[in-house]
Amino acid sequence: MKGTSSRLLTLLSLLQARRDWPGAALADRLGVTSRTVRRDVDRLRELGYPVQAVKGPAGGYRLAAGADLPPLLFDDDQAVALAVALRVAAASGAGIGEAAGRALATVRQVLPARLRHRVDAVEVTAVPGPRDVDPAVLVALTAAVRARQVLRLDHGSSTLGDGTVTLDGGPGGPVAPPRRVEPHAVVARGGRWYLLAWDLDRADWRVFRADRVTPRSPLGARFAPREVPGGDVAAFVGARFKGSAGADAWPCRGTVELDLPAADVAPFAGDGTVEPLGPDRCRLTLGAWSWTALAAGLGRFDAELRVVGPPELREALATLSRRYAAAAAP
Repeated sequence: MKGTSSRLLTLLSLLQARRDWPGAALADRLGVTSRTVRRDVDRLRELGYPVQAVKGPAGGYRLAAGADLPPLLFDDDQAVALAVALRVAAASGAGIGEAAGRALATVRQVLPARLRHRVDAVEVTAVPGPRDVDPAVLVALTAAVRARQVLRLDHGSSTLGDGTVTLDGGPGGPVAPPRRVEPHAVVARGGRWYLLAWDLDRADWRVFRADRVTPRSPLGARFAPREVPGGDVAAFVGARFKGSAGADAWPCRGTVELDLPAADVAPFAGDGTVEPLGPDRCRLTLGAWSWTALAAGLGRFDAELRVVGPPELREALATLSRRYAAAAAP
């Protein structure tokens, strides 16, 4: 038979593993009597774990959520995963870097030596995003998404897919009315947080930067969720970032041949494709939100190039050539 402390940890692990446990099944797993199980459950309750009795022919127990945070139990992999997640939390853009650091110190203090060495071996330099979002804003946005209630919000500038700029005019200046949206999802991307929502006033989907959003309360009426075009939130938001109204792909894609080795081009090709044509030549297929942007982007490779297609790319290069020549003139 296990000692009391070890048995309590095993009992807690079993209660965390599934919703309901018959008392006889717990006694069998622990190798003790049902009376001992009852005493151990009482000990867990004294430690702060809300273990509920389940009524029924056989009786049983359930671990419920409580008002306070009792001591937690993790297996080795869970403990390491938690510590690594806390290390990189500062780069999440959620404004929780300091809290994550304190939480990591707390977790590390109670880790066994074998796990502490594994966690300390993970060296992560977290680079925060350009601007963190207030955690209270994230909580408010996700609460509105979960409740499926209309949200009124103020925002500091334009939203993706909108093209307009709406700013608070400052003292004495015009103040834009709040936007009314049906919040659909909160999305993390590239160190920033966004709200994907159906804009009721514009009758279209919009992607709002969460760090520029100020939610208003109370929430409005409930709504029936709409289906995101394509059914995939990540793909839809990715398409909006590429300036595409359809698939998660650049609306403008062109191919050129560069007088550079493929190995020199590949690290800077982003989501483009590079095909070697010889020791000092390669074919590059790249995308952008406009033909002019694509043409300008090709200039960063600082090499002779030949357009394979399409004609729109050739025309954009000619347009840029005229503009640059005029800018370079005395």
